[in-house]
Formats: sequence, structure tokens, C-alpha cells
Amino acid sequence: MSNSNKVFKVKANDFEFTIDNAALNAADFIKKSPTDFNLIKNNRSVNARLIETDMPGKFLQIEVEGEIFNIEIKDELDQMLDQMGFNSASTKHIKEVKAPMPGLVLEVNVTQGQEVKEGDRLLILSAMKMENSILIHADAKIKNIKVSAGQAVDKGQVLVELE
Repeated sequence: MSNSNKVFKVKANDFEFTIDNAALNAADFIKKSPTDFNLIKNNRSVNARLIETDMPGKFLQIEVEGEIFNIEIKDELDQMLDQMGFNSASTKHIKEVKAPMPGLVLEVNVTQGQEVKEGDRLLILSAMKMENSILIHADAKIKNIKVSAGQAVDKGQVLVELE
């Protein structure tokens, strides 16, 4: 697939549109500072300020003429994954966290009712003389903790239930 024909799906707040490389190349962007830009298109000049970026997540927050826009960008691969239903792990509702291997629970880092964010450590599991942090892969709320420190667990055993 040629880069010159790439089509991006852009969501700016609640407004969705597509844009391709030809349209991007036709616009005149001038970088005034690391966060301030000027766009000239069709004889109209607009100033924009970059507030926040998450390039791996393809998210930007910009201010244009006093209005703030949350921008989400999806390339052709992201769009194809959306169509196939493989869009985001965070959209799946995880009900429980299971032991990936047999081991010994060394430490429990959460409490019942606690709100956890993606990447938070739930507990530490020792297996084959190695300590393994068990992390949550999506935002959730702890419903029930099924294990305690010092407890031996089997592979596939439920460690934590989530709401």
C-alpha cells in the first residue's frame, strides 16, 4: 500500500472526518515553537497550540482559537482492526485475573472495592525463584481478592475478581 494514498480517520471531540496525505501536504503548517503552530489553508490562517500528546496512543489535545479539541487519529490498520472487532483491549470487560503459572503469592497490593488503572500492580507471585508482578490490563474495580500473601496457587487459579 502506497504512503501517498494513506487515509486517516480523525475524531475531533464529537466530529469525525477522514483526511489523506494529499490534503495534509496541501496545507501549510508553520511551527512557531515546540507547541505553537500556524496553519494556512485556502487563504485562511489559524493559530493552534499543542496541549497534550500521546503519540503511541495516537491522541492529541490542541487549542484552536480558544477552543480545546481532543483529537484521536486512526490509520488504515487501526480502522481495519476496528472493523474486525479487535479495536481495544480496554473495551473488553475483564471479570477475573488468573495465575499465569503455579507459584507462591508474596504480596497483595490491592484491597476489595479499590479502583485500579491499567498497568497497576495487583500482586507479586513468586515462581521458579523469580518474583512476577501481576498487572491489570484495563481499568477496573476490585470485587474480591481470592488469595492472600503466603498462599500457594496453581496455574489458572483465580487470584482476583473484578466488577
